[in-house]
Amino acid sequence: MAPEIMKGKFITFEGSEGCGKSTQSKMLAAYLKKNGLSVVYVREPGGTRISEKIRSILLDTKNDRMAQESEMLLYMAARAQIVKEIILPALKKGKIVISDRFLDSTLAYQGYGLGMDLDFIRQVGKFVSLGIKPGLTIFLDLPVKKGLKHRKFCEDRIEKRSLDYHGRVRQGYLKLARLEPARIKVVSVEQEKAKTQSKIRELVEKYVI
Repeated sequence: MAPEIMKGKFITFEGSEGCGKSTQSKMLAAYLKKNGLSVVYVREPGGTRISEKIRSILLDTKNDRMAQESEMLLYMAARAQIVKEIILPALKKGKIVISDRFLDSTLAYQGYGLGMDLDFIRQVGKFVSLGIKPGLTIFLDLPVKKGLKHRKFCEDRIEKRSLDYHGRVRQGYLKLARLEPARIKVVSVEQEKAKTQSKIRELVEKYVI
């Protein structure tokens, strides 16, 4: 992250489908706000008018002929917009930014999942994120079958992919965590949401304070 925007703290949440990532990240944002911290919460893809339109294209099950190159670049385009409009300004102001997904998602889903070149994804990612990198990433780990069981009634275009695909995504995340253990923390999902949240808060408090 560039020196001029180091005033803020950037926390991202990652995970396979149905891991409770959105719920846990929102719980954390509410907890930090309650404790008097200035927090900006965003989700990917989305968060801005343009990014939300891109999200609807990406997740629409009717777009089943989308090329994987188009898919990856659309995720990056949505990211470029939210970085420029929301994340960068918030970090410059010294705020805590919590993002439901970021570049690790593209590496896991389009890189490890679809077999696209990881180095190329990283290069494009660095370009669209203006060099911004999270200081802490929470990876919520849950067996693939358990996660997809939670989502069986609300499948989007990505969720509808094969079990093998989602298995590659999960293993990709675990590989990323092994490559960057200081940043990416693996949190096993507990049956009770409060227990999972407790583990997350412990990691976040070490980073924020």
